[in-house]
Amino acid sequence: MSKKNRAKKQKQSFWNMHLTSTISISLVLFLIGLMCLILFTAHEMSTHVKENINISVILEDNIKDDYVKRIERYLQAAPYTKSVEYVSKESALEDLVSSLGEDPQSFLGYNPLLASFEVKLNAPYANNDSLALIESKLKTFDHVSRIIYQKDVIALVNNNIHKISIIILGLVLVLLLISIALINNTIRLAIYSNRFLINTMKLVGAKSWFIRKPYVKRSMRNGLIAALLAIIYIGLLLYYARYEFGLDEMVISVQTSGLVCGAIILTGIILTGISSYFAVGRYVRMSTNDMYFV
Repeated sequence: MSKKNRAKKQKQSFWNMHLTSTISISLVLFLIGLMCLILFTAHEMSTHVKENINISVILEDNIKDDYVKRIERYLQAAPYTKSVEYVSKESALEDLVSSLGEDPQSFLGYNPLLASFEVKLNAPYANNDSLALIESKLKTFDHVSRIIYQKDVIALVNNNIHKISIIILGLVLVLLLISIALINNTIRLAIYSNRFLINTMKLVGAKSWFIRKPYVKRSMRNGLIAALLAIIYIGLLLYYARYEFGLDEMVISVQTSGLVCGAIILTGIILTGISSYFAVGRYVRMSTNDMYFV
């Protein structure tokens, strides 16, 4: 084989090795990104569920408008309030008639319903401990008859969200540890073929960081490319899931998309850089004779 063909074959082998390494890392980062997407989406869903928990502040009959406005201003300014809606006696009666099909006022002779405020809570306050404090505070207002909310449902929602979050977080951590090991092994195999070149550089007096620097930069660049590939994989998967299975209502927020993309890119760059640093360091510290038995 001529010298020119040998050099061409070595160059082709070099690029094939880095292409294989980059694709392998991108698949690992794809799994990390997918689990992060599930984790962030589950958090968004739990927040959405909690913010749809409703408490009803029932007012006494014949309450004056001044007291209604006072209570409404307090609720709107309260840190636990996501939204507040005033439901008058007349509106409550209309809703009851539309749902039951009968008007109780026609045979009772009066409207038996009371005006109320329907309050949706911010997610951090959607638990029974916070609601107990909110209830005690609202009961100090004059002309507040009672506070209604479903304690059992709220407790069940919070318990289920807590259990699901722990399971997903555990899976993410396990997958992250496996991914670190896979990426580390992939980079070590990629650098293995250059161990004698590293040793030669060491023998001619090159410093440790001078030897490491080009490998770390190349690995981080490959990690960035692998991260971008992983983001494309996730985008294609979401596109397929949305349109193939008719999940038209599946919407991922811009914030979640940004967090997932950022996590994938940072993980790809940082893990490949650190793994390359230590992989090259191993051969820098290794003696020439030991390299033949690695």
